[in-house]
Amino acid sequence: MENLYKTDYYQWVKQQKELLINRQFDQLDLEHLIEEVDDMGRHEPRSLTSHLKQLLMHLLKWQFQPERRSRSWQDSIILHREDVEELLEENPSLGLKVPELFSKAYKRAVVLAVKQTGLPTRTFPKECSWTYEQVMKDGWLPEE
Repeated sequence: MENLYKTDYYQWVKQQKELLINRQFDQLDLEHLIEEVDDMGRHEPRSLTSHLKQLLMHLLKWQFQPERRSRSWQDSIILHREDVEELLEENPSLGLKVPELFSKAYKRAVVLAVKQTGLPTRTFPKECSWTYEQVMKDGWLPEE
């Protein structure tokens, strides 16, 4: 079973599913199943951080590059707000991690904004000057 996990992951997953369906628990690859379940638990926070990062990056660009504002930036802001809301609706307990993930996402958003705008890092506040509630409010956009 160890070999199958390493050589054909898809087949391993199908096999583990069948073993579960047939209640053949004694044949399960528990070591790797535990590892996979643990990884599944990390996916949602990573996804939330990613959507917050993209949302915050576009809001930073909106604020600090007003001459370059575009419909695509607005569309991205709307899309990522919706994705954040959807993730939190599907995973309510993830709401407890929002302050931590929001802060982490902001730091990453600044790095992206620097790369995409060419503006110096010092242009952007070290800490996010907006609240999570502001950022998530439909139609809200930062001013210059």
